[in-house]
Amino acid sequence: MKVLKFGGTSMANAASISKVAEIINSDDRARFIVVSAPGKREPGDIKVTDLLYECIEARDREGVCDAALEKIIRRFDEIIKGLDIKLDLTPEFNVIRDQINGGAGRDYASSRGEFLSGIVAAKLLNARFVDAGDIIRFDMEGNFDSETTNRLVGQRLVGSDRVVIPGFYGKMPNGKVKTFSRGGSDVTGAIIARGVGAEIYENWTDVDGFMTVDPRIQEDPQIIEMLTYKELRELSYMGANVLHPESIFPVRKADIAINIRNTFNPSAPGTMIVPTKKYMSGQYTRTDRTITGIAGKTDFAAIYVEKSLMNSELGFARRLLKILERHNILLEHLPSGIDTMTVVIDAANLCPEDINAVLREINEELSPNNVEYVEGIALIAVVGHGMNRKKGTASRVFGALGDADVNIRMIDQGSSELNIIIGVENGDYKKAIRAIYAEFNK
Repeated sequence: MKVLKFGGTSMANAASISKVAEIINSDDRARFIVVSAPGKREPGDIKVTDLLYECIEARDREGVCDAALEKIIRRFDEIIKGLDIKLDLTPEFNVIRDQINGGAGRDYASSRGEFLSGIVAAKLLNARFVDAGDIIRFDMEGNFDSETTNRLVGQRLVGSDRVVIPGFYGKMPNGKVKTFSRGGSDVTGAIIARGVGAEIYENWTDVDGFMTVDPRIQEDPQIIEMLTYKELRELSYMGANVLHPESIFPVRKADIAINIRNTFNPSAPGTMIVPTKKYMSGQYTRTDRTITGIAGKTDFAAIYVEKSLMNSELGFARRLLKILERHNILLEHLPSGIDTMTVVIDAANLCPEDINAVLREINEELSPNNVEYVEGIALIAVVGHGMNRKKGTASRVFGALGDADVNIRMIDQGSSELNIIIGVENGDYKKAIRAIYAEFNK
């Protein structure tokens, strides 16, 4: 028994949805289907979710969303005609129009792309449609209620033949629609997989699998045949975004593997994402590689704090982090020495006034010998379970960067020896990633 999730590119038009149907109908184990809203048909196109946001903006600006909604109606009419199915979505669009014009919020509006996509897919597959709002639950604060959801999924879906569920949203106890963050259909698929006890969760997208490095940086990178939940978390956190980073939590509770597949190249085996403990115990094996993947992000900043005898001053780190907390600044990394501590933060949304206030409070409350604020830092994560079994891995990483004339601003190795984080200048970011990739793919 499988759960299959199809992303926006897979659901973009009649031709791609027909491929989706072929994949599903060729697999007797494909029982539970989660779908996204139609995505871009070609570069420059607009996703249906973004068209729905336009409806909200038009309502707020003009009082009604009618003209903006017509674009979405035409989009779905085109899909239905291309699939040659008998389906009239007029009643659904009338409700959507009334709800948005009546003041419905962005969560309700943006969820309707998945809702309509699910109805279309269910009709094409002759499957039962189950509204995600009937089984995915959030509490009144908007937090996902995993245990209530798991119980409802089991009650409504277990024992069914073939079911289509829209991704991306659920409901709060008062009936109000609540969405996950963008890309949240991945999370829905994982939730369904856990709730029905699936043997595997297949996530169908438009690439052949998880790549060892961003293909926008390194031409034609290798596909990762297998990675663990922990490796995925490290790579996703640093920007590798084939899969929504929160989607592993439901399947991890049930030790369900994820298979990333390509709707447009279904013969490709894709990437298996497997439970870490099962991999470590030998239940899964893969080609021996020192590192699994490389990922990174730019535009971090570092606050370097230096103070003599810092290590003997009780509560120094706590007081430093408390200053960040007061200003709602999240900590990314905290490398330290005997008399130094570096706080790495994501500076993308910080204004100079925020930074100046933080630096002023550090000086006033901690009395350091020196404080320095440095912007324009890129963080690169080199990730892999094989790193802790092979001597000289760090030496190879740093040697490759030295040979590429990349200056290293920061080093932070995880306690599990699963990753090495390197800080470099923004301008050296791509060069550094290419150098590390070349070193481990000779």
